[in-house]
Amino acid sequence: MTSLAGNAVLTQNHFELFSLPVSFDLDLQQLSANFRALQQSVHPDRFANASAQEKRLSVQRAAQINEAYQTLKSPQRRARYILELQGVVFDDQSNPVMEPMFLMQQMELREALSGLKSKANPESELDKILASLKVAKKEILTQLAEQLNTPETADLDKASQLMHELQFLDKLQSESEAIEEELMDRL
Repeated sequence: MTSLAGNAVLTQNHFELFSLPVSFDLDLQQLSANFRALQQSVHPDRFANASAQEKRLSVQRAAQINEAYQTLKSPQRRARYILELQGVVFDDQSNPVMEPMFLMQQMELREALSGLKSKANPESELDKILASLKVAKKEILTQLAEQLNTPETADLDKASQLMHELQFLDKLQSESEAIEEELMDRL
C-alpha cells in the first residue's frame, strides 16, 4: 500500500507538485502525464483498507492535485498564480487603472455588442466581435508569456495590468457568448 506520510504535497506550490519549472509556457503533455501519475498515487481506492486519517489525507491530496492541475492548465489561471507566487495581490473588487487605448477598445466592443440585435445580420457581426476578442486575448497571452517565462525578472506591474485586461476580455467574451445563445434560440 502507498504511504501518505509527510505533508510535502500539501506544502508544495503547483509547479513543484508537478515537477515543472515556474514558467508561463508549460509542456501541457508533461503536465497531464504528471497529473495522471499523481492522481493515481493518491487515489482513494488505493487506501480502501487504510486508516481513516490516511483516507482523509488521500482525498485532500487528490483535491489539491486536481486544483493545481486546473490552475496550471488554464493560461489565465496559470498567469495569475505565477504573479501570486511573486507576491502580487489581486483585489477583484477594485477597479484597476487601465490604459486609455484599451478602455476605448472596450467601449467600442461594448457598443457593438449592445447594438448587435438591431443589425440586419447580427450573427455575422457577432462573429467579427468574437474574432476580435480572440485576437486580443491571444496578444495579451503572448505578452504575459514574455513577462512570466522568467518570473524573477518579470515586470510585475505590466503583467498585473495584462491580467486585468485579460479579465475584461473574458467578461466581454462571456457576454458575447450569452448573446450568441440568445440569437441561436431565435432560429
